[in-house]
Amino acid sequence: MDKSGALPVGAFFPAAYECRPGTESARQPAAERPGTGRKDGWDFGWLITLSCLPASWYCSVSLLSLGCAPRQRLLLLLLLLITSAFLLLETYQRQLWGTQRRSGTQINKYLSLTESMEATDILNPSLNYGIVVDCGSSGSRVFVYYWPPHNGNPHTLLDIRQMRDRSRNTVVKKIKPGISTLATTPTQASDYLHPLLSFAAAHVPKNKHKETPLYILCTAGMRLLPESQQADIIEDLVTDVPLEFDFLFSRSHVEVISGKQEGVYAWIGINFVLGRFDHPDEEDATVEVTTSSQNQQPISRRRTVGIMDMGGASLQIAYEVPSAITFNSPQEEEAGKSFLAEFNLGCDVEHTQHVYRVYVTTFLGFGGNMARQRYEDQLFNSTFTKNRYLTTQTGLSKDKPYLDSCLPVGLTETIVRDNRTLHLRGQGDWTKCQEAVRPFLGLHNGTMSPRGVYQAPINFSNSEFYGFSEFYYCMEDVLRIGGQYNSEKYSKASMDYCSTQWSTLKQRLENHLYSKQADDSRLKYQCFKSAWVYEVLHSGFRFPTDYPNLKTAQLVYDKEVQWTLGAILYKTRFLPLRDLQQEALRQNHPSWLRSSFVYNHHLFSLCILVVVLAILLYILRLRRIHQREQRQAEVLNLLWVEEGEALLP
Repeated sequence: MDKSGALPVGAFFPAAYECRPGTESARQPAAERPGTGRKDGWDFGWLITLSCLPASWYCSVSLLSLGCAPRQRLLLLLLLLITSAFLLLETYQRQLWGTQRRSGTQINKYLSLTESMEATDILNPSLNYGIVVDCGSSGSRVFVYYWPPHNGNPHTLLDIRQMRDRSRNTVVKKIKPGISTLATTPTQASDYLHPLLSFAAAHVPKNKHKETPLYILCTAGMRLLPESQQADIIEDLVTDVPLEFDFLFSRSHVEVISGKQEGVYAWIGINFVLGRFDHPDEEDATVEVTTSSQNQQPISRRRTVGIMDMGGASLQIAYEVPSAITFNSPQEEEAGKSFLAEFNLGCDVEHTQHVYRVYVTTFLGFGGNMARQRYEDQLFNSTFTKNRYLTTQTGLSKDKPYLDSCLPVGLTETIVRDNRTLHLRGQGDWTKCQEAVRPFLGLHNGTMSPRGVYQAPINFSNSEFYGFSEFYYCMEDVLRIGGQYNSEKYSKASMDYCSTQWSTLKQRLENHLYSKQADDSRLKYQCFKSAWVYEVLHSGFRFPTDYPNLKTAQLVYDKEVQWTLGAILYKTRFLPLRDLQQEALRQNHPSWLRSSFVYNHHLFSLCILVVVLAILLYILRLRRIHQREQRQAEVLNLLWVEEGEALLP
């Protein structure tokens, strides 16, 4: 208390909060408590640095100086606990960022698969659309695809999905016959495709038509026509389609693709759906890839899958060849290059992250049905030739049938050629059937096909394959072992089937013990086809019998994957450049501003919380000072009253 009787404010506002530039907290004696005549001892100020303030300013907060104010001490402790929690959270996020990124990738993959099964949101203005017309030999189909904006990473591909209507059905329509039937009337080509294009136009939002690319790709049927007739049909499409439809369409968007292109597109589609073009996680299998680029170091990326597709008439195989190939001769090099395709799926030709070298070829006559037909033709001719020279009657009557090792036991069948009939009876010997079908592979110098088709090497220790169509039907429809392939299990199941009486097999079919797709034809030729598939795999393509990475499938993630998906992915690979250029324009702002408000938003929130708590503490401190001043004033008034009473007589 000074001479005027007033107490200094500092006596009731000790240096609990001290802000000064460039200093550290120090030990300070606590102020004497008025009216008590005692000190609380030494204060210990702890330095708290606020990142939201200039770097040269620090704020020292003393905890023990508030020993007489439990509420303030509790609030300060709460402040320190919250600050520590934020710092621990920051450390935790940094440590687990890699794990979160990997799990986020998996979650996003499954979310993407789920979203692709939902109806397409045509009201979303950011979606882009694309149309592909598959003009096949027996008919034409239109597929509508869509994709969201590119994420801005030049190393990732567009997320293309097949469009679904309100009923969640895929937007696809088919018409018959094939476009090749218009060879003599090419001016009707645009009218022929009009129903398909109208169907697509009705599903794509009207305001998106001008920026929606349309691709018309023709396959086997058109390939059989003379080039002049192909050109006439294409000319009609290029001339008339733009007059009726406002899609993004030009002459380069109409093409008769080769079997090699079709195989590459199928390979792209399967691997895209399986996510094999994404960046690899730690648990993913990878391969070292070398490209034809000069001075390019090998890159490690996710392992792709090879595909094998056996139809009724042909067999196709496509797989990546990650390492450079060494040819034994110029002739082999010339032949090999015709079966190899190297392409870049990335949007920048300078980046080689998505450069792939794929071997693809088609073997005509190697499908399941055509192989059986070739087998029967040879069986018919050889049997009648032997009968002629040996004067035997094998197969000429039911009483003396030819014993066919590739038919189930007890099954009787006939082969009719040129009004002559060969009678067969099933012997059901799967091992003999293997030996009988092996020559039809046409092995030539260790390769498959009578022409000696070159086959690129397969690294069986680091590869993966999917088998479709007959590979799946042969293992699932009757044997019920589709999925992961095991040669030992498959061989035993095939032997058991072939050696089963035909009457028993028929009874099992009637009792619905086989798949819904199984019928009499499947039961008759299952023994032959199972042996044929086995020989194609292990004698033709030379897969080891203990190869662990072959799966047979009909669908991928519960949906059929068409080669048209791979086609539009390849055709639109440069579209992300437009999004990347737009993103570059938006990124002209200072980088520190983006990082402060985007990546460090939690730090900004922490600063606001600290300021709010500091204001609250300051208000409580002022309230305490005001209460002390009132108590001191009451004490002074009481002293003055006592002194005045003492002065009274």
